[in-house]
This record gives sequence, C-alpha cells and structure tokens, in this order.
Amino acid sequence: MSTRQYTHFINGRFEREAASYVDRTSPASGELVARFASGQVADMDRAVAAARAAFDHGPWPQMSGMQRTEILNKFADLVEKNFDRLVRIEVEEVGKPIRFAKGDIAGCVGLIRYAASLAMQMSGTTYTNLGSNKTALLMREPVGVVALITPWNFPALILMQKVPFALAAGCAVVVKPSEFTSGSAFELAALATEAGVPDGVFNVVSGKGSVIGQSLTEHADVDFISFTGSTRIGQTVIEASAKHIVKTSLELGGKSANIVFADADLDAAVDGALMGVFFNNGECCVSGSRLFVQSSIADDFVRRVSERAALLKVGNPFDDDTDIGAMIDSKHLSKVMSLVDTGLTEGAKLLTGGNVVENSAGNFVQPTIFDHVTPSMTIFQEEIFGPVLSVTRFDTLDEVIELANNSIYGLSNYVWSKNIDTVMTISRRLKSGWVQANTIIDGAPQLPLTGVKGSGFGYEMGQAGFEEFTQIKTLFLHTGPREPVFAK
Repeated sequence: MSTRQYTHFINGRFEREAASYVDRTSPASGELVARFASGQVADMDRAVAAARAAFDHGPWPQMSGMQRTEILNKFADLVEKNFDRLVRIEVEEVGKPIRFAKGDIAGCVGLIRYAASLAMQMSGTTYTNLGSNKTALLMREPVGVVALITPWNFPALILMQKVPFALAAGCAVVVKPSEFTSGSAFELAALATEAGVPDGVFNVVSGKGSVIGQSLTEHADVDFISFTGSTRIGQTVIEASAKHIVKTSLELGGKSANIVFADADLDAAVDGALMGVFFNNGECCVSGSRLFVQSSIADDFVRRVSERAALLKVGNPFDDDTDIGAMIDSKHLSKVMSLVDTGLTEGAKLLTGGNVVENSAGNFVQPTIFDHVTPSMTIFQEEIFGPVLSVTRFDTLDEVIELANNSIYGLSNYVWSKNIDTVMTISRRLKSGWVQANTIIDGAPQLPLTGVKGSGFGYEMGQAGFEEFTQIKTLFLHTGPREPVFAK
C-alpha cells in the first residue's frame, strides 16, 4: 500500500510544498496511507483570496448555465473514470466496507449530474401586474464565496452534496475537509479543474479545524458557510459566522427513530433495522440507532434482529463480504465503548456484541444491541456514532410519537407499516426534516435533506439545496412618465 501525499489545492493547482503534514493511518490496519498538508491561517487566507478573485473577476459566474452544465458533466465523467481510485481512498481513510464505498462514489456521480442540470434551470420571477408602467424582476444570483466544511464519515459523498450545487449556481468554494479523510477532497478538486472549472473556483485546504476551520468561518471575504458535522461544532460555527453576519447552513447530529408497527413487512423491517444502525459502521448522522418495536411483535422481531446481527462480518474493509469496518480512530473507538459501558451500567439489557474485536490491529467494534432501553438512559439520548442499537417497545401510535420526539435532534426518522393512514399520520407529527417509510437511509439527488432542533437548518441537495447557494435581487422598474411626489 503506497502512501499518498497532498499539499493544499489553491487557485487551480497543488502547491509545491507544505511546512508540515498530518499523517493518516488506516483505521483498519494501522498502516500509513496518506499525508495531508497541515494548514495554517495564512494558507486559508490564500485560498479565500483565490476564490474571491475567481468570483469577483473570473469567468465562472458570468458563464451561461449551459456552459457550467457542460463542465460539470465532464467532471462527472472524470469521477466515473477514476471510480476505483476514489473508492480505494474512501476505504483506506475511513475504514468503511468497500461495497459501501462503491455506493458512495456512484452517488457522487449522480449528485454532480443532477446539479449540472440545475445550472441550466436557474431562473427568477417577473411581476407584470403591479401597474401599467411598473415591472418587477426577481433575479437569482450566485451567493459568492462559499466555505464548505465536511466531516470524515462520508468525505466524498457529503462534499458532493455541496460542491456541484455551489458550482452550478456560479459560486467559488473553499473546502476544509476533515483532517482524517482529506484525500477525496483533493482528488475531486483536481478532477473538477481538469474538467474545465476555472482556477480559483474550487480550493481545498487541509488541517485542524481549530486552526483553519475557525479562520475560514470567521473570514470577512466568505459570503456563505455550509457545515456538516457535530452539533457541538455547529454551535461554534454559528458564533463565528456572527462576526460578519454570514449566511449559514448546518447539517448536524442525529438520533433517528426507526419505528416498526405490527402490520409492517417484518422481513423488510428486520433488514431495515440492521441497515439503519450498521450501515457505514454506524458512523452515520441519519443512522436509525433507536429502534421502536410494537409490543405485540417485539419479542420475536428483536430476536430475529439480534440473531442476524451476530452473523454480520466485522473486519477487513477491502473484503467484498465485510459488513462492518473500523471506527475512524482509537479515540472514537473509546467513546463508543464508553457509551456501551454506560448502557450496561444504566440497566439496558445487552443482547449481542458489546466488545471490541480482539486480536486486530484496527479499531473494530462488535455489532451491539441493547433491549429495554428507556428515555432516561444515555444511550437513548446521545448520538453514539457506532454500531450500537437501542431497542424500546411501544403500544400505541401516540406513545411512539412521544418517544421518537424525545430527543434534542431532528434530522431523520423511519417508519415501517403497510397502513397508509399510519404512515401519513406519524410522518406529519414526527419532528424531523426527513421521514422515510418502508425503507431506510434511502434517497435521491432531487430530494433535499434538512434538520430541525439540534440537527441544524438549511438544505442540501434538491432544488432547495441548489437555492441555498443563490440569493435574490429585486429590480423594480418604472417605465414612462412618473408623477412627481413633491411639488415642482
């Protein structure tokens, strides 16, 4: 396994050298897989200056939508051409199973192509009913220089939930990826530039969030901040954005409810329970980590889920049949195991798992399921971000709605029922930006994702996500003679 090395990507090229680097070892094997430039404030200043110049004086915002569409589609072509390399980078740096990494990169291609189509559809509104000599034009324009801060769990996919939409609108971007998983951001920036995105439009600076992330969110030349990460860090982003009154969009933590009614397709729901919490090693903000099962079916259903979980393969993420890979690093592994211990201490019943995988060089956790979890328990309330499922039983629809909404978060929820009345009633009453019925962690580029409460605000993907990167300017036009307001 060769070690990849990256310097900052600023103004259309990789810089010649960096003062220092951050080493990234594989969370699955402990091997050194990449080295990323360790950025300082001056590096971020250069990147923002490049983006500012590209937006204020470059051709990108002035291009027709058709021109931007053509370039973005070339970008998608190059991502497809480099598919295997990008997949390998995701597996090496994140530790996720390769079959899920392949889904991520395929998803990136779809996001880019959808965003490309939106570049041709950017439009405004005309009001012609204001009077015979008055017309108003609402013109949609790119918001400007955009700061994009992305997490480590889906480094390529979440980046592509942002960048192509910003580029389609005509913005210039500065990306601060996680210091654990920066490789795909650098690779994608280089591919976009190769496709024809002008110099300075797509910049990437790597390093610690406390240094360059802070400087980026406080920068006077940034017009919009889009952040995906923890609720705690999201609060600091809001504080930083207040310095210059900058528009902000936040996609933060989650503690999703996965609700199974007795009338559901139970075979599908069992698989959904497993997918909901063990997908991407459980390191997923929309993870269905709180499983609510109707009491009349609970014993059998929970037994089936537990038996299936015990059979899941944990290990080498490059094996095609691996189900659960490695936690992102040893510190996160310790956090997950601490919460498992808390679950035991607080009285939850451990059905399966509960330990690290012994005799391994990586950060592996057994698929873990707790039963009889109550709302007062820490594992019911706190986002674990690992392969740990909590099970709670319920009797009535009103009861489970109250249980599901008993959270500081409101990102996503899931419901399994064949009764359309049940699905529609519960979807209206669940306090989350996203509800899925009879499927889980599903979606399409056309569908926006948003949160409520502690899960943030603003939109990613879809038309709404595209419009986040725009602003409306109103032109009020008077034609013909105008009556004086003041006497001559």
